[in-house]
Amino acid sequence: MYQLTIFYDGFCPLCVKEMETLRRHDKDERIALVDIQTDAINDYPSIDVKEASRILHAIDQQGNLVLGLDATHQAWKLVGKGWLYAPLRWPGVKVIADWFYLRFANNRYLISKIFTGKSRCDNGQCSR
Repeated sequence: MYQLTIFYDGFCPLCVKEMETLRRHDKDERIALVDIQTDAINDYPSIDVKEASRILHAIDQQGNLVLGLDATHQAWKLVGKGWLYAPLRWPGVKVIADWFYLRFANNRYLISKIFTGKSRCDNGQCSR
């Protein structure tokens, strides 16, 4: 059984890139990755796709919903790289980091275009 299931936007080039990197580091297969743009999301009726496209959603092993950078930190922690995101969860920094994360999430296609040259994945151009 997976310790964390992450629901990510498979149309977002940067999101896909991060999930591919996370998958490579997940040697013990602790994390399930579910693209909310595929029919796989139908197996998770408790996940609101509109909300999951607004902010990263994850479900932990106990069934708790984990959102945004908390989900990101938990995922990287499971693969032994939690220290990368730990400072973003520190008191004081957390509020600012969460504010920036929401700005990123709301503008992820434009930001992806700037960093990858693609604003959006479609027709399998970002698939594994």
